[in-house]
Amino acid sequence: MTSVVEKRLGALPVAAEFLRRLDVAGIVDELCPGGASAHLTHGQVIEALVANRLTSPAPLVRVGDWARTWAVEEVFGLEPDLLNDDRLARALDAIAPKLEQIAGTIGAQAIAEFGIDVSRLHWDMTSMSVHGAYPSEDQDEQYPVISYGHPKDRRVDLKQVQTGLAVSADGGIPVHARVFGGGVAEVSQVVGAMKDLRGMAGERKFLMVADSKLVSYTNVTALLAAGVDFIAPVPAAQVKDEVYAALDLTQAHLVDWVPERDEGKPAGEREVYRVLEDVHTLAGPRKRDLVHRLRRILVHSTAVAAGQRRAREKRLARAREEMDKLAGAAGGQHYKTREKVAARAGVIAAKRRVTACLRWTITTDEHDTPALAWYFDQNVLNAEAAVDGWYAMLTSIPADQADPAQVLIHYKGQGAVERRYHDFKGPLAVAPVFVQHNRRVAALVQVICLALLVFCLIERQVRRALGPEQTMTGLYPDNRRVRPTGRMIFYHLGELTLRIGNVTDPPSVQITRGVQLHLLDLLDTDITQTRWPQT
Repeated sequence: MTSVVEKRLGALPVAAEFLRRLDVAGIVDELCPGGASAHLTHGQVIEALVANRLTSPAPLVRVGDWARTWAVEEVFGLEPDLLNDDRLARALDAIAPKLEQIAGTIGAQAIAEFGIDVSRLHWDMTSMSVHGAYPSEDQDEQYPVISYGHPKDRRVDLKQVQTGLAVSADGGIPVHARVFGGGVAEVSQVVGAMKDLRGMAGERKFLMVADSKLVSYTNVTALLAAGVDFIAPVPAAQVKDEVYAALDLTQAHLVDWVPERDEGKPAGEREVYRVLEDVHTLAGPRKRDLVHRLRRILVHSTAVAAGQRRAREKRLARAREEMDKLAGAAGGQHYKTREKVAARAGVIAAKRRVTACLRWTITTDEHDTPALAWYFDQNVLNAEAAVDGWYAMLTSIPADQADPAQVLIHYKGQGAVERRYHDFKGPLAVAPVFVQHNRRVAALVQVICLALLVFCLIERQVRRALGPEQTMTGLYPDNRRVRPTGRMIFYHLGELTLRIGNVTDPPSVQITRGVQLHLLDLLDTDITQTRWPQT
């Protein structure tokens, strides 16, 4: 009787092809050569780890079991038993000293091999919480130190590491990634990121788009000296409300751009942007420092204005309820004195963030019984409403190269970084991280960044192959037309299986749905003609 073995195939062949084009194994082996007698090179192990994150993301345990149930041996030529915990750890240890070189070289290879347009790059950082004690005395300070910081997930009880991504406007490709310690300040990493990107871009000029952490005198000075144009929001504290209050919205220019989330809405329900321009001066800490005069783009958003108005109304409603309650309780058991009433009113003002507009008076009768009267200062509320919806951005792009509307549109591409961090922590399951040493944590996070690069390149390939419409059917049960995402591509390819027989029964791929064939065609990957060794 002929035995037939089935293994999960999923997107392994597609991932293997993109890893080959990126030359991940070759680059890793050149920078981190292993022993000549090793059964696997470090590059082969790293490729397997990338494939593992793409097809079966989970904490880094039992990778060998994954390799046995998936067609890793048939696609990558690796024996599953060789992917044991010790071998994985040695590979992570080997690449840890070379993470920046690996990231830069593979990023440059991606740009050249896939023709990625890097004229505009979006930079941002995020944090990943790490489970475990990781005492400082047990960590190697030559590598990113796992420590407490300002976590994006608000898990202040956990230590963290941080990652910075530079994402291209062309397809949202993370062409560069760096791992940082949990306590480093984002503002201090901008110049290093800029230098890395300049090295990757070579002679190509690029625009760096980032968040408000970019706007410091040191960062702006370095960017201007390097000739790198930038766009970033001005920190709120650097623009006073009086500046916005003096603006005339009727003089602002309407921006001909619609957010993707509003494309299907009626015109009256879409977010509307208007822009003005003036000059922002940025002075250094010393009197002799050169003062930078930069273009400042003043932006008004109807959606931001509506959100601020709702938030203010909510704060006022809660403060009103609590102040009315306090007025009724004044002179009672808990608020017998003027001081206690005043203290409680101060707490309410601070908690509900209405200190600027809340006014109150406390009077006492002949028995020293306090009474509270209060109101909101309408002039203050009117002044707050006058600045609703406004924010500012700085740019070094010359006016003849981009008008204020174009600057705003360039900045709006910053959402690509946020989307990639969502993929980073979602489909690729960057957290939780269970690795013993901060050296290996840094290496593993860099491996996941490589997986994100492949993930995004695959998404870009499918969308480009679809043409200008960039939509397809078959991804959802209701068969609606949608833009394919990396998550959905891997979901549908993940159900592919490889049926392994013998000499008279050659291997065959089990394809169960038309959408799988469509995706493979768009990816220019033919796996119906098996090319793996027979058992």
